[in-house]
Amino acid sequence: MSWLDNWVVACLVPLAVWMVASGLDDLTLDLVCLFQWLRGWVAGRGQRRWPGRQEPESAPEKRIAIFVPLWREDQVIGRMLEHNLAAIHYRDYEVFLGAYPNDPATLAAANEARRRSARVRLVMCPHDGPTSKADCLNWIYQGMLIEEERRGIRFEVVVLHDAEDLIHPESLRWINWLTDHYEMVQIPVLPLPTPLRKLTHGVYCDEFAEFQSRDLPARQALGGFIPSCGVGAGYARRALEKLARTAANCVFDPGCLTEDYDVGLRLHRLGCRQVFVPLRFLNGKPLATRELFPERFRNALRQRTRWALGIVFQSWEKHGWGLRQWYWLWRDRKGLVGIPASCLANLLFFYGLGTWLGSGLRAEPWPLARVAAEVAASWVFGATLFLLLLRSGVRIGCVARAYGWRFALAAPLRVVWANWLNCFATFSALRSYLHARLSRRPLVWLKTEHRYPSRAALMCYKRRLGEILVGSGCLEPEQLEAALSSQPPQVLLGAHLVRLRVLSEEALYEALSLQHNLPLARLGSAQIHESAARVVPAELARRWRVAPFRVERGELHVASADLPTEEQERELHAVTGLRIRFHLITPSNLGLLERQLR
Repeated sequence: MSWLDNWVVACLVPLAVWMVASGLDDLTLDLVCLFQWLRGWVAGRGQRRWPGRQEPESAPEKRIAIFVPLWREDQVIGRMLEHNLAAIHYRDYEVFLGAYPNDPATLAAANEARRRSARVRLVMCPHDGPTSKADCLNWIYQGMLIEEERRGIRFEVVVLHDAEDLIHPESLRWINWLTDHYEMVQIPVLPLPTPLRKLTHGVYCDEFAEFQSRDLPARQALGGFIPSCGVGAGYARRALEKLARTAANCVFDPGCLTEDYDVGLRLHRLGCRQVFVPLRFLNGKPLATRELFPERFRNALRQRTRWALGIVFQSWEKHGWGLRQWYWLWRDRKGLVGIPASCLANLLFFYGLGTWLGSGLRAEPWPLARVAAEVAASWVFGATLFLLLLRSGVRIGCVARAYGWRFALAAPLRVVWANWLNCFATFSALRSYLHARLSRRPLVWLKTEHRYPSRAALMCYKRRLGEILVGSGCLEPEQLEAALSSQPPQVLLGAHLVRLRVLSEEALYEALSLQHNLPLARLGSAQIHESAARVVPAELARRWRVAPFRVERGELHVASADLPTEEQERELHAVTGLRIRFHLITPSNLGLLERQLR
């Protein structure tokens, strides 16, 4: 037996013991979830433990502030606001954007969003960035207080979101209703589905699906603290005021890289009630905050390094262990040992497989055969195999529920990739933490690059035109019902409302711009730049009735009275390499513009 074989044998038993202990830990949560499901099914016999949509929809609306911290988010924040402001089924809310003075591109995008919507507020941090997300949130909170004093109002709920979030239309209603009884409400968070070939993003899908379906419900059932997911988290104002009183008016710890996890633990220790909304589906779509996570290994490594720094090292340093939450803190920190152990298990598996294949698949023993056979016969390795298969089955079931069976069946293969990704992140976090402590420098906000979903993905959450018109106060519900009952076949609702003279053309197009996530342009001949007009041939512009009017930041801005089609986009892309940025324009404005340009 070689020295390598001796080393492998020495690792097998302690590794198996660790995997059994960790597997039993996970099995505990599996059994808790199973018990909760059986108890609800037997006791309820068809009765729902959670209400339907009627209760949240009928609850009186509290004033809600949505906090969005920004650093170099100029590429996504505009589209995020355009979509979410149109999609959200709630009236009494405003969005507070936090930005830094040395981020002019983001400031320009935020000011443009503020110009387009009266719901948007901009809060300027008093110093250059980036600092930490928590620091930015603290200044947003101060900006909200100033806004309240200026206008004589009070926001009763604060909801946190990031610049790439796809907010579920119903989430504010659920947060509004649940904050009557809870100080913190966490809406599920699920990555948007991506193709199977994108392994790194698939790891996020697997982990979040399992965490939202099993870990968080089990924590809640056993009385553990609910770590905020950072987005889709709603806080009753009374909870934030408690945090402010205990931390010199710093609601969020500015030195913490995972302020969401930290706030969840602090609120629990202050006696605040927390609730996680179980993953459920409305109209076939999960009631969850959706977003795109990193697809490249390097970007994912950067984000997971920050998570490990905050959840494991900073939390350990700041909060210790604590008797009441010892088990949950152990689960959150056991990855410090468990993740490298999983990678070691992968290496030993491939070593054994390679040795076996190298022996030519002969019946005679390979170097480790005798030792491995004796050890494999023990109950430790039998238990390890059983728990491993059970763990894979649970993950596949959780992923299938959120993403379907085709995507879920590849989850065991993605586990190997996840092990190595998390292992590199753990060691990177350990190196960064030790370096910061030895050099006495603060840990900085490890910014993750963000993308926003395509228009095709956003259309799944599009609100109906009538809902937008009623929600914005342009129509009364009775007027909408009357228009729907008298709407002729093949006539669009908007056109019918304008014909009935209960809605102006301008109001219709403002609603359409919100519904379809397209800005509304108001143009005269003076706004038409010659450089833009030369890009699109005149014949093509006449055929599609489009008005190219500006070239800016690599984008060609085009106005049209009709919604863009795929064929139209193809033809325009064929004549220019610029990105096409569509704007809606009222037919009256477009007709006047065409006459001016003749």
